[in-house]
Amino acid sequence: MTTHPSANPIHVVGGGLAGSEAAWQIAEAGLSVVLHEMRPLVATDAHQTDALAELVCSNSFRSDDAAHNAVGLLHEEMRRCGSLILAAADAAKLPAGGALAVDRDAFAGRVTAALTAHPRVALARGEVAGPPPADWQSVIVATGPLTSPALAEALRALTGEDSLAFFDAIAPIVHRDSVDLQLAWFQSRYDKTGPGGDGADYINCPLDRDGYDAFVQALLDGDKIDFKEWERSTPYFEGCLPIEVMAARGRDTLRYGPMKPVGLTDPRTGRRPYAVVQLRQDNALGTLYNLVGFQTKLKHGEQTRVFRMIPALARAEFARLGGLHRNTFINSPRLLDPALRLKREPRLRFAGQITGVEGYVESAAIGLLAGRFAAGERHGAAVAPPPATTALGALLGHITGGADAATFQPMNVNFGLFPPLEAPVRGRDRKHALTRRALADLDNWLAPTVAAAE
Repeated sequence: MTTHPSANPIHVVGGGLAGSEAAWQIAEAGLSVVLHEMRPLVATDAHQTDALAELVCSNSFRSDDAAHNAVGLLHEEMRRCGSLILAAADAAKLPAGGALAVDRDAFAGRVTAALTAHPRVALARGEVAGPPPADWQSVIVATGPLTSPALAEALRALTGEDSLAFFDAIAPIVHRDSVDLQLAWFQSRYDKTGPGGDGADYINCPLDRDGYDAFVQALLDGDKIDFKEWERSTPYFEGCLPIEVMAARGRDTLRYGPMKPVGLTDPRTGRRPYAVVQLRQDNALGTLYNLVGFQTKLKHGEQTRVFRMIPALARAEFARLGGLHRNTFINSPRLLDPALRLKREPRLRFAGQITGVEGYVESAAIGLLAGRFAAGERHGAAVAPPPATTALGALLGHITGGADAATFQPMNVNFGLFPPLEAPVRGRDRKHALTRRALADLDNWLAPTVAAAE
C-alpha cells in the first residue's frame, strides 16, 4: 500500500468506474483518499488487466445526444460536475454514429494515470476481504457486480439482506480484416453521425429469411454454459439478455431487437435487408469490431460455429469470444438513505452497480455523487442531493426510494424516472424540454460549489 499523507483519509473500495470517479471527486475537493483495488492480486471472471476503470465493451457509454437522450444528458451533467470518467471517455472516443464509444485500453489508461498521479490519492492493491475496519471513519463501497465472495458475504451479514443477482453477458469481438466486405457494408442506422462519426460507423452483415431462420435455430440448439446449482434461479437483466434467450422468446424477437434492419439499405440490392448483424468499432486502430447486442452464454466452440453462419462472418477470426458472469447488487431502496449511506451504519456509503443501477455511465454517476457526498460531509457542509429533474437526481432518487423495494431490479437512466413537465409536450420536443430543464436545474445546484471555488 502506498503511504498516505493523511491520518484520516476517506476509503473507496473498488477501482472500477464508480470507485475511480468517487476517488477523483474526493481528491478534487481537497481531501485525501485511499482507493482499494484487489486486482491483480485477486482476479475476477471478466477483467483481463490490472487497470482502473477497465471496460468490457467499447460502446459502454451509449448515446451522447444530450438534447434528446437520457444517457446523453447524464454525460453532459457529469461533464459539468468535473467527471474524470467522462473526460477520459471524451479523450479516447471512437467513431460510433450518435454514441460515445471508446478505445477501452486508452480509456482505462487515462483514468489510471490521472488517479495514480494525483497527490491526494493513494492506490492500495489488495482485497478488502471482510467488513471495512472500524477505524475507517468514511467508506465508499464501489465493488461493482463482481464483488469478491468474502466481501459480499460480509455485506450480506452487515445489511441483513440477501444480495440479489442476475447474469451479465459479454459480446464477442472479431478482427475487421476477417469480415467479408463484399457481403457487408459500412453504414450507421439512418446515416446518423455522432462524436467522431461520419454516418458510416458500423459494419452491417445482412441475412436473408432462410439464413435468419437457420441462424435462430442454431442459437436455440447450440450447447450452452452449464449453470451451477446456486445460479439456476438467478434472473437476467432485461437490458442485457443473451442472444439465445431472446431467440427463445419467438422467431422474430431478434429482428425487432439487436438484428433489426430498420434505417439500413443493402447497397447490393438497394433494399432493406431481412435482418442484419451490426459490428461496432472496438479499438482506436479500427482492427477490432464487436457484435452489437450479441451477449451470449453459448460455449466457445459453438460461438465460432454459429456466428460463422452469418454470411459476412463465414471466415471470421475472433479476438474474444462471449462470456457470462454473475452480477450482484443490494436492495438500495430499503438499505440506503438519500446520501447513499447505509442506514444501519452511516459511515458506509455504496456506489456504482452494487446499488442497482445498470450500465457503466450510471455506475460512474453514482460514484460521482457518493464522492461529493462524502467530501461534503468531511468538510462539515453536507451536499444536498441533485434536483430530481436532473438525470443525476432522477437516478439517485430511483435507487434510494423511488423504486419499490419489494420488486427492485437494476435500472438504466431513462426519462421515465424524471418528474413530468408542468405543461405537456410530446415526442422529441418533450425530451428536449426535459433536458433543458435538467441542465438549468443542475447549473443552479452546482452554483454554490462554483462560487466557493472562485
